[in-house]
Amino acid sequence: MPGSKSLTNRALLLAALADGPSVVRRALRSRDTLLMAAALSGLGSEVDTSDEDWPVTPGRFDRDAQVDCGLAGTVMRFVPPAAGLSSGTVAFDGDPHMRTRPIGEVLAAMRTLGVDVEDGGRGTLPFEVWGTGSVRGGRVVIDASASSQFVSALLLAGARYDEGIDVRHDGKPVPSLPHIDMTVAILREHGVEVDDSEANRWSVAPGVVKPLDHQIEPDLSNAAPFLALAAVTGGRVTVRDWPASTTQAGDGLRDIFEQLGCTVARDDDGLTVTGPDRLEGIDVDLHDHGELTPAVAALCALAAGPSHLRGVAHVRGHETDRLAALATELGGLGADVVEHPDGLSFRPAPLHGGIFHTYADHRMAHAGVIVAAAVEGVLVEDIDTTGKTFPDFASFWSGLFERPTPVVL
Repeated sequence: MPGSKSLTNRALLLAALADGPSVVRRALRSRDTLLMAAALSGLGSEVDTSDEDWPVTPGRFDRDAQVDCGLAGTVMRFVPPAAGLSSGTVAFDGDPHMRTRPIGEVLAAMRTLGVDVEDGGRGTLPFEVWGTGSVRGGRVVIDASASSQFVSALLLAGARYDEGIDVRHDGKPVPSLPHIDMTVAILREHGVEVDDSEANRWSVAPGVVKPLDHQIEPDLSNAAPFLALAAVTGGRVTVRDWPASTTQAGDGLRDIFEQLGCTVARDDDGLTVTGPDRLEGIDVDLHDHGELTPAVAALCALAAGPSHLRGVAHVRGHETDRLAALATELGGLGADVVEHPDGLSFRPAPLHGGIFHTYADHRMAHAGVIVAAAVEGVLVEDIDTTGKTFPDFASFWSGLFERPTPVVL
């Protein structure tokens, strides 16, 4: 599998804030990570993306810059707190849909910390960060119930703030907590002091971000459609180099596939999933693993028993409203699916061919190809959207079949 986008972009940002050069090894080369590299280079760092390993040389954030966020939530949310350290004006914008994704909590927190931000009161793209070369820092209270990235964004730059940062969450439970655990772990690897001993509070002490070479783990969430091939065919798939210990949310796939009736085993070769004679229905809370929802929903639509996915209201604010999109597209192929405020319910029903729309969302494309592998005549439009986190996905996927399979348009 290609490297983890989440780890690559965190490693790149911290390398740009460190007090010496670093190398991000086996970096994921995708649209999201190249946008992050371009953003950090625009601020004043040097990021060499010409090879598999990406050297990063920190530089002075002393210039005006324009940041293209594309459809990358990590760029839109992680870079602005770092841009507060610039002495220039940094303008942020992205693809049209990104103008609907929430960022207001991060911008409000930055203002509390002493950063001048102009967003026209929208709380969305486009906006500008007017830096003065330093950030006071201190305590902020935010509602991170829409995205764990709100917390990670502030923590990643916090060590470079004069007073560090003390982030407190006040609201409904924070989704995707493993991603905050990932942020805390990588900060500590860089020598940053982080206190996460109290629920809903994360404190980063001011100090130096030490340079560090990172070896990026394979992207476990991107493994979902490949492991699903075993589940829907009764076959066997091994994903190599599956880590024994990880903070990636995708590690939750192991338990989910077992609940679906698969046999799951991890050894020195990687993670192997063997599919059952038929898929079992499941009832699962995906609150901490929301990015897996599309792939899991596709499997539930193919299961022999009823299923219920819950705890994922926050995925309505991802690249698209994933719950509405999944209900529409799976229902259009014959699935008996009911959309709830925070999830989806399925009852067994025969599926048929048709077009599966992706809404420019790479995870929706994953759901589409899973169904297309099991149901004749399903066509997945705009498969190139998978390039967000997995370049050449279509050719890689097609190479797994013994005969050409018309799963994409």
